[in-house]
Amino acid sequence: MSEAPNYIVKGATGDWEIVVGLEVHAQVTAKAKLFSGASTEFGAEPNAQVSLVDAAMPGMLPVINGECVRQAVRTGLAINAQINKWSRFDRKNYFYPDLPQGYQISQLYHPIVGEGHLDIELDDGTKKRIGIERIHLEQDAGKSVHDLHPSMSYVDLNRCGCALMEIVSRPDIRSPAEAGAYVAGLRQLLRYVGSCDGNMDEGSMRADVNVSVRKAGEEFGTRTETKNVNSVRFIMLAVEHEARRQVDLIESGGTVIQETRLFDPATSTTRSMRGKEDAHDYRYFPDPDLLPLVFDDAFIVDCRASLPELPAAKRARYESTLGLSPYLAAVLSAEKETADWFETALAATAAKVGKPDTEVALRVANFVSTDLFGALKKLGKDIGDSPVSPDALAELLALAADGTLSGPLMKQVFEAMLETGDSATSIVETRGLKQVSDTGAIDAAIQAVIDTNPDKVAEYRSGKDKLFGFFVGQVMRAMAGKAAPGVVNDRLKALLDG
Repeated sequence: MSEAPNYIVKGATGDWEIVVGLEVHAQVTAKAKLFSGASTEFGAEPNAQVSLVDAAMPGMLPVINGECVRQAVRTGLAINAQINKWSRFDRKNYFYPDLPQGYQISQLYHPIVGEGHLDIELDDGTKKRIGIERIHLEQDAGKSVHDLHPSMSYVDLNRCGCALMEIVSRPDIRSPAEAGAYVAGLRQLLRYVGSCDGNMDEGSMRADVNVSVRKAGEEFGTRTETKNVNSVRFIMLAVEHEARRQVDLIESGGTVIQETRLFDPATSTTRSMRGKEDAHDYRYFPDPDLLPLVFDDAFIVDCRASLPELPAAKRARYESTLGLSPYLAAVLSAEKETADWFETALAATAAKVGKPDTEVALRVANFVSTDLFGALKKLGKDIGDSPVSPDALAELLALAADGTLSGPLMKQVFEAMLETGDSATSIVETRGLKQVSDTGAIDAAIQAVIDTNPDKVAEYRSGKDKLFGFFVGQVMRAMAGKAAPGVVNDRLKALLDG
């Protein structure tokens, strides 16, 4: 694995190295919250999805959601992590308006998932392994809203109690690009596993960005934590700005303070929020209302069996078995929904043309990644909303494979399929778009072109071979693009040279 070189910040006193660790908060895909039966659906009216447990009413006791435990274990297995069959919940005590209990139930000392890793690849092809320290389960806080009133803040507790996986990386990240690649890769993996939808704009995945700087080979510097950054681009900008700010501060004689900061998307800068608390400031202790989580090997085996083929394995298979380029393999495996659509279309096409997947894979891959993706982008649709189904695309490609449709005709039929939703066969029949291979009809069209362009014929016969393309174009135009290109080329050459 080729290692990415360390990103260097140039300062007045020399080169500085960035050290980054990320704490990614991923909302677990579950219909109910971590300790209550309240809904987790996004977009509800404020405070419409708050149970008595979420609101911390007296006498209410938490009950663990088993599906959230299962999803956390599945995620741990996907990052090749140690699964802890015994884990425990702790109370993290702090006071904030959107935290009704006055504490958050979390897992500091005994997380459900131990050490693992994620392999990333940068745009230049360099690769790196980023260590993951742990994944622990915790409940989310509510949301404070500050822009609805000039002098008051509002609190929405819909999110309060939703299950989060906090995925804590090792301080192995050394550049904004690595930070972006790590979060993008983690998001892709979570979406494949199905343990988090990864919708960063909805807040279901966000990151706390820990940054420090040091001279090469020295001990780690004092870090700052930029809270709740909710896009890959913003995470990269936060790393870049915070590293530059720290270098300038140190070189001007200042001292980096361990603190919590906020990222401002409007200016791409960070600003101080509060002093950074340490673990003892939260007065952690075991939650007295919850027993430890204990499960056996059979549960882990079941979780592992439920995992799909993961992105890295899928890309490797597309390249080695289907013969796709690294670019096509990456594009088609970027989202699980895309990969599933492609594989369904591939299997259907291979069945219709009577050839193995390996012989039709490149054609299907090229059409999906160019024609289909281009059309969907214009329509503003995702592949799950495609007007053309995988089976319908397979029928179109089969008509091209058996000679019924030429390349230009296939594109015409595809456009009609997008507009009408009709099958390729019905469009070919109703619009008369079948490719013409009849040599008599083609010969007649060629002769008409020759008769209309005697000067071009004379030039061609005198040695200007490049005019052959002109004649091909004229014949195809005369036949409305329906003539079989191979037959046109053969007959045109015979008649021009005759």
